[in-house]
Amino acid sequence: MAKRGKRYQQVQQKVDRQKCYSVQEAIALAKETATANFDESVEVAIKLSADPTKGDQTVRGSLVLPHGTGKVPRVAVFAEGEAAKDAQQAGADRVGDEDLVEAIEGGWEDFDILVAHPAMMGLVGRRLGKILGPRMPSKKAGNITDDVTGAVTDLKAGKVEYRMDRGGVVHVPIGKISFADDQLMDNLITVLRTINQARPAAVTGRFIRNVVISSSMGPGIKVDLDDLMAKAA
Repeated sequence: MAKRGKRYQQVQQKVDRQKCYSVQEAIALAKETATANFDESVEVAIKLSADPTKGDQTVRGSLVLPHGTGKVPRVAVFAEGEAAKDAQQAGADRVGDEDLVEAIEGGWEDFDILVAHPAMMGLVGRRLGKILGPRMPSKKAGNITDDVTGAVTDLKAGKVEYRMDRGGVVHVPIGKISFADDQLMDNLITVLRTINQARPAAVTGRFIRNVVISSSMGPGIKVDLDDLMAKAA
């Protein structure tokens, strides 16, 4: 394990690793332990009981945070004709068909999220499937859609994707340290509700095992799950 820096070790001492903090306490502590000289992001990590090796227990989707993430993503759209015009009017950073495919094949990566009109997916899947991998547009995430206007608008407004990793954990950004406590709480509760509703039918027993929040450069802070679930009810 890599050795942590002195600054991290100092702020880590403020966190009791055995304690589960109330939502308000956890958010306040995340802010207190964010000492970098930039506006750090705040992320929630949710450990699930779902088995990531089983296809019927996959947890993946998207949600719109009520207060956004504090960052407006760069959105590129695969579309042509009227759909391309709609995407441009909605604020997409780049719109194209074969020219956009060729740009990505040539190494262009100035995007955060890709959206595609369904008519483009034959070309995109055939040419870019291996290059993009998990960054490919996804129906489950709502990024393959006839409504490119709505997709781009939602993404610019704070829509984020979530996907359970191989360790059974879902990581989702919930804002910036500069956000008000209530904004971070609203975003966190929205994430918890969405993940809870995405519970696969094949999962039995307790679905959400634990929740940890942290700033970009700060230590993990365990959140009292009962307190959080009560607020999300």
